[in-house]
Amino acid sequence: MTVHTPPPGEPDRIIDEPLSEALSRRYLAYALSTITNRALPDVRDGLKPVHRRVLYAMNQMRLNPDAAARKCAKVVGEVMGQYHPHGDQAIYDALVRLAQDFAQRYPLVNGQGNFGNIDGDNAAAMRYTECKLAPAAQLLLEGIDEDAVDFRPTYDGEDEEPVVLPAGFPNLLANGSSGIAVGMATSIPPHNAAELIDACLLLLDNPDATTADLMAHVQGPDFPTGGVIVEPRASLLETYETGRGGVRVRAAWSREDTGRGTYQIVVTEIPYQVKKADLVEQLAGLIETKKAALLGDVRDESAEDVRLVLEPKSRNVEPEVLMESLFRLSALESRFPVNINVLDARGTPGVMGLKQALVAFLEHRREVLVRRGRHRLAKIEARLHILDGLLIAFLNLDEVIRIVRYEDEPKAKLIAAFELTEIQAEAILNTRLRQLARLEEMEIRREHAELSQERDELLKMLGSDKLQWRLVGVGLKDVRGVLGPETTLGKRRSIFAEAPTVDPDAAIEAMVVREPITVILSERGWIRAAKGKVEDPSELKFKEGDKLAFLVPAETTDKLLIFATDGRFFTLGCDKLPSARGHGEPLRLMLDLDDKVGILAVFPHKPGSKRLLASRAGYGFILPEEEAIAFRRAGKQVLNVDAKGAALCLPVTGDQVAVIGDNGKILIFPLSELPEMPRGKGVKLQSYREGGLRDALVFDSAEGASWIDPAGRTRAWPEWGQWAGRRASAGKVAPKGFPAGKRFKPKQA
Repeated sequence: MTVHTPPPGEPDRIIDEPLSEALSRRYLAYALSTITNRALPDVRDGLKPVHRRVLYAMNQMRLNPDAAARKCAKVVGEVMGQYHPHGDQAIYDALVRLAQDFAQRYPLVNGQGNFGNIDGDNAAAMRYTECKLAPAAQLLLEGIDEDAVDFRPTYDGEDEEPVVLPAGFPNLLANGSSGIAVGMATSIPPHNAAELIDACLLLLDNPDATTADLMAHVQGPDFPTGGVIVEPRASLLETYETGRGGVRVRAAWSREDTGRGTYQIVVTEIPYQVKKADLVEQLAGLIETKKAALLGDVRDESAEDVRLVLEPKSRNVEPEVLMESLFRLSALESRFPVNINVLDARGTPGVMGLKQALVAFLEHRREVLVRRGRHRLAKIEARLHILDGLLIAFLNLDEVIRIVRYEDEPKAKLIAAFELTEIQAEAILNTRLRQLARLEEMEIRREHAELSQERDELLKMLGSDKLQWRLVGVGLKDVRGVLGPETTLGKRRSIFAEAPTVDPDAAIEAMVVREPITVILSERGWIRAAKGKVEDPSELKFKEGDKLAFLVPAETTDKLLIFATDGRFFTLGCDKLPSARGHGEPLRLMLDLDDKVGILAVFPHKPGSKRLLASRAGYGFILPEEEAIAFRRAGKQVLNVDAKGAALCLPVTGDQVAVIGDNGKILIFPLSELPEMPRGKGVKLQSYREGGLRDALVFDSAEGASWIDPAGRTRAWPEWGQWAGRRASAGKVAPKGFPAGKRFKPKQA
């Protein structure tokens, strides 16, 4: 065994501690760093550190909205060298997002050049693009040089950066945010700034206002790309109360007549964060795979504005029905998750509702107001002090000139002669003679009076909470004038509507021609549909080693239900089944079906019909067929089974149930003793010491029971009443002549 010893003179480099504790402590440090320094925004200014550093660096570079733009590479280099010790591409990606009007509701950077587009194309390299601050960014930075916020040392300790920006408007909710940390994430949709400010003003007037009261102003999200929000108001209220939920947003569309009774759909706005090129590709794929039965064609005619043209397959299709079907199938409708997980003023992560977030912003604005007031007060006091000294110099101008000209230490002499401070004496000495000669007593007194009045107002404000809150409201009203609904930037883009109640499935079915077919499923799971009726199954061809398992007559308009041994039901549209010209397609490629799971039953759905489901363990219930329908690839779990799996799925066509176990005993009881359920395990049908349920039969007591022997002959069973008993009992041995396979019908009859 090799013993590792520490280098001479460095014994502290080796720490003896359990590995689990070391990993736990280091992973916790990493998690906290990710949460606080990367992923979650601050509730006060709505920014993550990288965005805050980009804006502050641009402000330090004097890249104001009225200044000339500079290369983005220059900005990225400044940010990386001074404030953000991470990769240049990460910084540039953050800068680009701040400039994209389709990503930011209120862009904070004014970009010149190729900054990407809604199709998902990337921005040009940073050496080609230029940028400067946008007007909205100025509102966030206003007062940054007036001690409005705290500063902290940068990563190398050579400079300082702001902990938070002054934030003249509620940017957290106005622009939204998203991020993934360790163990938590955030997802905040953008909102209309004017509506948020109106809600803030309501809180200033009535701090007890409820979330419902605030929603009289904040109707819901306002996405940069517009769209139609179809989320119910009750759901939005719960989302804003708890800070968690979701918002359904749809594409905005209109109908355009193309003559002779035909029309086309024009999509002008798409859901937020949906790439237009991917959406077009998705719609084209739906047409190619015939999943969008009502859509005939899709074209992208977009220029600067979005314009997607959708052509229906038939002019008889209603536009609302077509769009409802596409909303189900494509990203024309998306659900934006809401999780207002942010850092509070102390840097603690937590989920906030609408009111909590706005209150935190207002408290920040009040603190900024007070700090800027104190900073301004200190400036005024310093200026008044100098003005007092200049006034003394003006009133004693000849003596001041004499002292300056003839005294060896004029500063000390001025202080002694006129009882000045060092600051006042320095100011007098720094004043040029010609400026002293032009100074007028009235001008000095006027400036002194104005500053004194401003000082008194600041002192009054700093001493009154009520006045501070009023001034916060005044500032927000001024910002509302810049970002209000009457401006191009502030006008609401997303609208609200209720989703129409139409049945696209019924319309799709109406488009399918009703024709008889025969569904053919092989033992190895290859499925196909032959037109008409298959008269002679022996003529069907299969792959080598495969043979027929199910032969089901149906129609193209039917829904095909498939019941598996794991208790799941799967649904396929008969019109979408592969043709019988070949061997068909593997069923397991169309459904999420494991190779170890077998198929027990295949049949077309008949509305109003019921089925008897039973497991091998001997439990079962009655299922309405409507409960079995599910077009998901994963199917629908209906019968809960153990390791033995499901045993049977029979149509309910009588009033009696006969069951037989592996032990060859038969029990008959009334069908009414079985419950009707949408899903579950069911009740016990028959008791077994060993083995399980083998088969069952549902029959009408008036018509009598029978079974089918292996030769296909029907055998009457007039004495079936002798096997009647209570459900869940053991039953009696099967009568003479009963098939040795212990089934009422051959397995593939």
